[in-house]
Parts: sequence; structure tokens; C-alpha cells
Amino acid sequence: MDSGVCGRPGRREEETALKVVLAFDSWKESVSAVEACAAATGGLARLGLGLEVIQCPLSDGGEGFAQAMALAGCGTIRTVQVTGPLFEPVAADIILLDGGRCAVVETAQACGLERVPMARRSPGKTTTFGLGELLSQAVSAGAREIVVGLGGSATNDAGIGMLSALGWKFLDRNGHPVHPVGESLVRIERIEPGVSLKDVRIIAACDVRNPLFGPNGAAHVYAPQKGATPEEVIALDQGLRHFAEVCAVSLGRDCAAWPGAGAAGGLGFALLACLGAEFRAGAELAIQLSGLAGHLNGADLCLTGEGRTDYQTACGKLPAAVAACCREAGVPCVCLSGALGERWQECYNAGFAAIFSVLQRPVTLAEAVERTPAALADAAEAVARLVMASTRGC
Repeated sequence: MDSGVCGRPGRREEETALKVVLAFDSWKESVSAVEACAAATGGLARLGLGLEVIQCPLSDGGEGFAQAMALAGCGTIRTVQVTGPLFEPVAADIILLDGGRCAVVETAQACGLERVPMARRSPGKTTTFGLGELLSQAVSAGAREIVVGLGGSATNDAGIGMLSALGWKFLDRNGHPVHPVGESLVRIERIEPGVSLKDVRIIAACDVRNPLFGPNGAAHVYAPQKGATPEEVIALDQGLRHFAEVCAVSLGRDCAAWPGAGAAGGLGFALLACLGAEFRAGAELAIQLSGLAGHLNGADLCLTGEGRTDYQTACGKLPAAVAACCREAGVPCVCLSGALGERWQECYNAGFAAIFSVLQRPVTLAEAVERTPAALADAAEAVARLVMASTRGC
């Protein structure tokens, strides 16, 4: 089997029986996009044929975004120490592209949910401070354009942690700085701006369009997934609403209703209102940087997937964007996911040739996570065998 990594495709020989492109997203708290592609490659290898397999791991801004962008752009990885979501030191990567002019950083590395033990998950007590440190270090490294992958955060602090690391001050009614976490938002009465990064172009890679607060906002939609109780969700939403009002008065910018303001616990709002960021669909950006369209030339099959596929996948998530790219290239796209959720059948409208769960029998969540690589390998092999039988008569 001839296998290439994204950006360095393997050569397709005359005797190649099948060319398969692997364009997986990460599977939350299970495998990264790189690991998913590797698992599928292992399954395809069992066919014992002259396969050409192109591994093109992708991320729309969440876990694995930095790693995927490093592979896509042949970037230099600089690992630094920053403040984690619980104020402990963690390691995070800055991906330097284009000779260092462009940097890619990942919110999930600095303040991701996977950084917080299950028993300590509480989005009112976590911070985005480490992301601010990443931005500062990227600028010090010479970057004049920074792509920020939003997604996978453990936070709901509307970005005050990130801004605090850049010298911004958030003061209560007595003029004292508040602790840069979500539960402090409701106590902020005054803002003293710090570094604006006005000479740096900031691009936020995001796959959600939620506003900052309200029924579809950061707290109500995402905080429960991060450990918030119903009572905490209400309190966090009130804090987000209050902070937006203070920002509108202090900064003269009312961005709370902008699509994506609620991304990553309101981090999107801070990037928009305070740092002048521009938003790009994470899936669109990932596909562009990865050169996926070129890898699909001459392909017989593309496999993509994520941890859970449901009706939301068709609303701009990465596997659906991959399916759209495949449709333009005339390549069948099959989605292999850990589980199929509510109204998953609607995803066929996004252009998938087929959609499967890789699970072969009922299992617990822990078992499913543990078995993901093996199950993905089995499913990839099965789909490839079916395609070969139907198209090659073997």
C-alpha cells in the first residue's frame, strides 16, 4: 500500500487498485484527526492491494486544529508553556507558517475541556488566560496574522481571561480587578483596555453561529456540556448579558448578537469586540489550507467522520464540508462516525454517499472510546471492500 500524508501524497502506480482519501475530524475525547486517519489506514492495509491512501487530517477549529494545520501547511511547531483552564501550567503549540508571518493557535490546547478532570468541570471557574499568552507569544515570534481555532473550550468567561493576559483590566464597583473566570462577569463595572493587537490580523476559525447570550447563547447551549448545572447556566447567561452591556458602554461596540459571538464560551465575542477579529468558517478554512480538492483528483473514495453525526453535521460542520468538496470532484464520500444521533438521515442532503456508525454492538461510552481505533479500522476496510466489489468486480 502506497500511503502519503496531506501535502505529500503517495505516487499512484499503474497497478493501484483503489485511491482513497482520508479526511477525518477529531472524535471528541477519543482520537485526534491524525489518529483517526492512521486507524483507517491500518484497516485499509488489510486488503493487501496496491492501494494509494492519502491521509488528510482536518479540524474546523476544535481539538487537533493546530496539528492538522501544521501538517497541511508544513509549518514549524513551537511548544510553549501557558496557563491552563484551572490556572495550572500546560504545554501548547504555536504553528508558524509562511516563514513565521502567520501563526496558528488552538483554544483547546490552552483551555480545552480535555484539560479539566471530569470531577472539576465547572465553566464558571475556568479561564481563557492561556490563549492570551499564546497570542502574545505568537506576536513576539513575529507573526502578523494569527489564526485562532475556536472550539473544545472548558470555559464560559467571554474571553476576559484571554484579554487579561494581554493587559486588559476588568474592575468591579470598587475598582478592584475581578478574577478572570466566567462567574466574575456579572461583577464587572469598568473596563480598562490593554493590548489591542491592531497591527495583527486575527482570523477566528469557528464552526458555530451562536450569539453571546440568550436561549441560543454560549451558556444555555454549551455550558451544560462543560459541567454546568441548570442553576449555573442561568447565572452564567446573566453574566454574559451584563458583560455585553458594559462592553457596549465602555467600548462602543455591541457585538453580542453577531453569529459566532457565543463560540468557545463567549471567546468569540471578545475576539470580535475587543481585538477586531474576522470570522471564517473553520471547515472552509481547513479544507482550503489542506489542499483537499487537489488530493481528490483521481480518487475512488473519500472517508470522513467525527465522534457523533446528527442533523447539526449538515449545518456547516467539517464532514459536511468534506462531502461538498467531494461532490464537486465527483468522488463518493462515506461518513464513518462513532455514533449516529438525532435526525442523522438529514445529512444525506449534504452529499454523503453513505453514513455509518463504526460500532458493531451496544457498548458503554467508555468501551466505545477505547475501541474507536479498532472499530474505525474495521469499518474503513469494510467500505473499501464494498466499493471495490461494486466498481472493480473483485
